Amino acid sequence: MKIVAALLALIGSTAAFAPAAKESVVTSLNVESTEVGATAPLGFFDPLGYITDEAKFERYRAVERKHGRIAMMAMLGTFVHNNNWVFDGYISPSQGIKFSDIDTGIGGLFQVPAQGLAQILVVAGLIELAWWPASQLDGDYGVRLGKINNWDQEPAKELRQKNAELNNGRAAMMGTLGIVLQELVTGQNLQEQFSSLNITPY
Repeated sequence: MKIVAALLALIGSTAAFAPAAKESVVTSLNVESTEVGATAPLGFFDPLGYITDEAKFERYRAVERKHGRIAMMAMLGTFVHNNNWVFDGYISPSQGIKFSDIDTGIGGLFQVPAQGLAQILVVAGLIELAWWPASQLDGDYGVRLGKINNWDQEPAKELRQKNAELNNGRAAMMGTLGIVLQELVTGQNLQEQFSSLNITPY
């Protein structure tokens, strides 16, 4: 049953690689707004014609960017937690649960006490509504790291770095999906699969 579910999910994900984007949709949008993220080999990619106007494009782009950022953090968390790099001490002193007691796979999410999950949701809500509000669709919250992304001084960096963020986010979304599916199928997390050389589903 798990294998069937995994195959169905993978088949659904292949829709992202369907051919032939509709050129007529691009002409109804601001060309500059579609430049970010329209990278080779697919360019502006909307095979199902969802993008009908500028407002919808900006909204979908913001959603893609946000999901990509979350997925990149999820991948980083996977690498860290799968290698058993955890905080010292207790995640719940009252229940006697240490950080090291939490499983390194996706099952660990269900071992976090309910109060801990509630705290995570509250912090995420504050970030979403107040600190880095989702209503700001361009996703630029003014975070600058010196010369790394000094776009005002070096404007050429902006397009390249925004494209890199979107592409890395897309890869992380597919990677996170793959990690979840392979753990459901094999019962092993990413580190366990590679250390046992069990890197094929067959």
